[in-house]
Order: sequence, then structure tokens, then C-alpha cells
Amino acid sequence: MTDHNGATVTHRRYIPYSHAHYGGNLVDGAYGLGLFGDVATELCILTDGDEGLFASYSDVQFKAPVRAGDVVEATAVVVRTGTRSRTVEFTLTVVCRAEPERGDSAARVLAEPIVATTATGTVVVP
Repeated sequence: MTDHNGATVTHRRYIPYSHAHYGGNLVDGAYGLGLFGDVATELCILTDGDEGLFASYSDVQFKAPVRAGDVVEATAVVVRTGTRSRTVEFTLTVVCRAEPERGDSAARVLAEPIVATTATGTVVVP
């Protein structure tokens, strides 16, 4: 068994306004969980040469809003390597945010990224 602890994958994505689900251009929490599935898949390919299967979440915390017009980073880090399972910590951070009060297309890079969602999950590989 190879120890994959510390293996990390990060995806960056712009959230289009078509993904706003609630007032204030808020995006639903499931959007971030979908991104976690994407980084988990790449992480399994990187570490095990297989897409793997997402088995469960043991913890999900919604810490700050995610809005349409944000640029987010979804990161997955292996924190425990079992025979077939991997425990993975996920973080979704907002790195850029739209500023519609300055103009229709105004936005800025955040000096301090905002941690929006964290989770711990288990993936299984053959």
C-alpha cells in the first residue's frame, strides 16, 4: 500500500450568474459539493490511476456565502490512506469577488481569500 497522505489537487472556477439560486446572487451549497467531487476524482486519478468512488461525507461546514461572479478554488488533500479508502479534507475558498456597486463587470482579487465551505469525505478506489 502506498501512502498518499498530503497529495493535493486544486481547481479554480469562475461562477457564472446563471448559477445564482437565491436572492443576492447566492449560489446553493450543493454547488461547492459538486466541485469537491471533481477535485476528489482528479485526486484519485493522481494517486491511484482510477477515478474512484465518493463514499461519504463525515462533516460539511458552510462558513461564508458563495455568490455568482466569484472565482473559487476547490482543494482536496488526502489526510489518511487506507487499503482501498482515502480520507480527504476539502476546502472551498473565494479568491475573487464581483463588485457590482462599482459597475456591471467590476470585480477584485481578494487580499485575503474567504473560506466558504469545508468538508471531510471518504473516497474508495479499486
